[in-house]
Amino acid sequence: MEVQIFTFLISFTFILNLMLAITIVFLERRDAPATWAWILVLFFIPLLGFILYLTLGQNLTRKRLFKWDDIKKIGIDELIQKQKKALQSYSYCFRDDTIEEHRDLIYLQLSNNDAVLTEDNQVEIFIDGRDKFDALLKDIQQAKNHIHLQYYIFRNDNLGSSILNELVKKAKEGVKVRVLYDDMGSRGLRKRAFKQLIEAGGEVEAFFPSKIPLINLRLNYRNHRKLVIIDGFIGYIGGFNVGDEYLGLNSKFGYWRDTHLRICGKAVHAIQTRFILDWNQASNSQDITYSENYFPNYKPFGQVSMQIVSSGPDSEWEQIKNGYIKMISSAKHSIFIQTPYFIPDASLLDALRIAALSGKDVRIMIPNKPDHMFVYWATYSYVGELLKAGAKIFIYDNGFIHAKMIVVDESIASVGTANIDVRSFRLNFEVNAFIYHTETAQKLSTIFHNDMKLSHELTFEQYKERSLLIRFKESISRLLSPIL
Repeated sequence: MEVQIFTFLISFTFILNLMLAITIVFLERRDAPATWAWILVLFFIPLLGFILYLTLGQNLTRKRLFKWDDIKKIGIDELIQKQKKALQSYSYCFRDDTIEEHRDLIYLQLSNNDAVLTEDNQVEIFIDGRDKFDALLKDIQQAKNHIHLQYYIFRNDNLGSSILNELVKKAKEGVKVRVLYDDMGSRGLRKRAFKQLIEAGGEVEAFFPSKIPLINLRLNYRNHRKLVIIDGFIGYIGGFNVGDEYLGLNSKFGYWRDTHLRICGKAVHAIQTRFILDWNQASNSQDITYSENYFPNYKPFGQVSMQIVSSGPDSEWEQIKNGYIKMISSAKHSIFIQTPYFIPDASLLDALRIAALSGKDVRIMIPNKPDHMFVYWATYSYVGELLKAGAKIFIYDNGFIHAKMIVVDESIASVGTANIDVRSFRLNFEVNAFIYHTETAQKLSTIFHNDMKLSHELTFEQYKERSLLIRFKESISRLLSPIL
């Protein structure tokens, strides 16, 4: 009897895995590496593989998750068509002549992502958490109309409490306060932490919350964006989340090195639009409707040109990744990249390999310590390939580097929330600022060079001498990298 039950379970598991494999291959139509990775998981660890697939592997239906009926009122559709026509006819007059050579990249993001080009922005760069949050708290304290705040991770610790206290004060003053956090990224955070804010008139929502108390089985398709909009005039975008570790107070990681932007100018309208779309998707109470308070008219703040580009698993195109590839392929001299995780797909890896083999100065900076073990060793594997092609790899030693930055030819740059990995390009909702401004790009390049002084270079000779244990870790992690 026991033998029959065991045989039945084995047969049932095999049939279940076979049906699941057929689904992955023929119905979901994933890319080949991800397909093979899931098939290996299903057949080598049958029961656990099935559970992992249910929580990690299912494709998000490519439906329109984000709807905002009022979007036409801010004139985006009309402006997109006007800019596309001008770019196609070469009649667009750029404020900075150096932007002209990046016309194709601008058109790519405009036509595939509705990313309007704005040219009147002022940008402040933060690389230290204390500086960033000091500035944010000051801006919150000076808010007059509304505060829209969105983070992947929002912790109920000292930093989170200090921000919440200021938000409560502003809500009591009549400022409209909205907070959106990701339910998985902020796991452990409960709505009751926002009780005072809600009682003061603020609104709080979680993105893709769990339907089961305390457990969220939807590990993929998380909202990894970090945005703040204040009065429609000031916007924040970048890598810092809200938590004490981002102030360097976590002994495991030490100093936290990240990159964040404070933006004033018309690009804030694009950041505001992204927040509203995300909020309306998550809102269980009341959607945000059009108001001139959210999109105020104002005189130009500066001369920085940029596009705010979003991507996510609901999109047909991998917009941020495509933007990276276009930037890399346009490089004439140099490509500087900072990323905590480096797990590129074949297209991005080829673009970087070709650039390095072509004599371009390709430099990639990664952390010296992991926060996700498999991701760390997969990263080590991929940078090893680029070392063969002549790229330079730098290991940041002064704590943990979490910056998501790329600078090309010290003339264009991208800073935002997207890591260079499959999860950011295909599974998470991300947002980046693509910057077309030589002075800002040079500032970011200088930051990179300063970080090099706090790093050590990993040479190809050193990489070849790695131990058999490390080679084994790399091989396993790389095999799983399409689904990490």
